[in-house]
Amino acid sequence: MRHFSFLSDDYRSRLFHRQPVELTTASPARLLSTALGATLYTPGDRPDLAGSVIRQTARGAISMVLCLEDSIADDVVPMAEDNVVQALRDLDGRDGLPLLFVRVRTAAQITMLAERAGDAIGSLAGFVVPKFHNDDGYGQDFLDALHEVQSARPARAGSLRIMPILESPAMIHAESRTRVLSDIASLLQANRDDVLAVRIGTTDLSSVFGLRRSRDLTIYDVNVVASVIGDIVNILGRGSDGFTITGPVWEHYADTERLLRPQLRLTPFAEAHEENLRRQLLVKNYDGLLREITLDHANGLLGKTVIHPSHVPLVHALSVISHEEYLDAVAITAPGSAGVAASPYRNKMNEMKPHQMWAEKTLLRADAFGVASPEATFVDFLEASML
Repeated sequence: MRHFSFLSDDYRSRLFHRQPVELTTASPARLLSTALGATLYTPGDRPDLAGSVIRQTARGAISMVLCLEDSIADDVVPMAEDNVVQALRDLDGRDGLPLLFVRVRTAAQITMLAERAGDAIGSLAGFVVPKFHNDDGYGQDFLDALHEVQSARPARAGSLRIMPILESPAMIHAESRTRVLSDIASLLQANRDDVLAVRIGTTDLSSVFGLRRSRDLTIYDVNVVASVIGDIVNILGRGSDGFTITGPVWEHYADTERLLRPQLRLTPFAEAHEENLRRQLLVKNYDGLLREITLDHANGLLGKTVIHPSHVPLVHALSVISHEEYLDAVAITAPGSAGVAASPYRNKMNEMKPHQMWAEKTLLRADAFGVASPEATFVDFLEASML
C-alpha cells in the first residue's frame, strides 16, 4: 500500500518531487503511525463490510477501523461481531489491504474475535481501545489480551498493536487530568512496542460539558477541550520517543447554512485555475475541516479520525510535505550542519539545533506522504484526490 497509489504513474510523477514509499504491516512502527493519515471508521454492522474496505482502499484510504463500540447499538453487538469476523475471513490473503483495526468494547472481545477469526486475524493491524485509562488495571487488561492474541498470530503477519483513545471524563477534569495522563503515559511507555498511535476522542470529551462544535468552528475554539489536547501532547508527545497523536474526528459532512465567513482564500485556487474546486469545498463547508487539519499539525497532531469517505482526500492532501519544507529539513539534518543559516528558499531562518526534531519528523512524513514538486501546491493534491 502507498498513499496516492490510485493516481496514475504519470500523474504522480508530475505532482511529486519525491513519491510516498511503499508500506506494509511490517514497516517500522514510527513510519506506520506517521502514515495513518485519515483513519476511516466504519460501523461493524454495515452490510458487505469487506467490500466497503476494498472500495475505500481503492479510493485512497490507508487505515480503517471496523467499529464495534459507539457507532452501533448495544442490541446489535452479537450480529456486528459475526459481521466483522466474516469480513476478516473474506479479506484474508488479499493484497493491498489498508491498516485495518477493530474498535472493541472490552478486552475479552479481543480474544474472542481472534479465536473466531482464526488465521484471518492476519488481516488486522490491531485494535482500537476506547475510553482508555489505567485505573483499576483497565488499560493493562487490553494489553494482556493483545499479548495473548499476538502469540497465536500467523508468522507471515506483522505485529498487532493497539491505538488507545483518550476520552474519559477524568481526563477533562482539571483536578484529575495530570494524574490520569501520567498513569496512561507510564503504561504505554512500558508497552511501547504494542502501541501504534494515540487517538483523541473529543466527542466524548465535549459531552462532559454538553458541548458540540458547529461546522463554523474548530475543536481549538472549544477552549475546555483544546486545553486537554495541549496536555495530551505535552505528556504523551514529548521528544523523539513521544507517541504519534492523531487529530480528532470532524463530524460534519453535508452542506448546511453557515453563520460565519468562509475561511478559504481565493488566491491559491485562482492561481491553479481551480475556482470551481474552492466553490465545491465551500458549499460542503469543508473549509472548516481544512482549517482544523492545519491547526492539528500546528498543535502536534498528525492524521485524523474521519467518519465519511469525502474527508479522506482532504486530510491526505494537507499531509504532503511541500518542496520548501523538505529542503529545509534536508538542510537542517545534513551532516555538519550547525548554528544558523538562511533557508534554501531564502525566506526564513533555520536554526539547526532547535529545528532538528521538526526536521526529522518532516522527513519521516515525507516518506509517508511524499514531497510535492516545486510547482505543486495543496490545491493540486486536492484536485487530484477529489476526482
